[in-house]
Amino acid sequence: MRQFMRHPADIPIEVGAGDDALHGAHHTSNLGVGGLAFHCEREIDPGRVISVRIPLVRPVFSTHARVVWCRSSAEGFDLGVEFLDPDDAFRARMVEQVCHIEEYRLAVQREAGRTISAEQAAAEWIAKHAAQFPSAGPDGFH
Repeated sequence: MRQFMRHPADIPIEVGAGDDALHGAHHTSNLGVGGLAFHCEREIDPGRVISVRIPLVRPVFSTHARVVWCRSSAEGFDLGVEFLDPDDAFRARMVEQVCHIEEYRLAVQREAGRTISAEQAAAEWIAKHAAQFPSAGPDGFH
């Protein structure tokens, strides 16, 4: 049974496996406090530690994650990874911000009839709302 709630999200991420950068466009399919799932062109064995970076959130989210599962799909592989960093508070803040950005992207499409990319949504949301997004606390994460 899944330990953390997952949020559907189409967020661009950067992924690396040691010295091997996994090139190509990677987008999350869902995201939660404990980890995320994404599509990859290559198979990665479960248990392998990879780096994950989400440059659209502020501060930029960067961590290491362990591949929990890897399943063949029509266009490559779908992977599920769990975060290794025990700082749940920071991850929760990152997830919350990413979900706000995705909600903003969908609202712009629904209410204004304007289709924007995840990158455009992040830039607009940060410009409009990041100052009101509460800080994670006195530990230095803002």
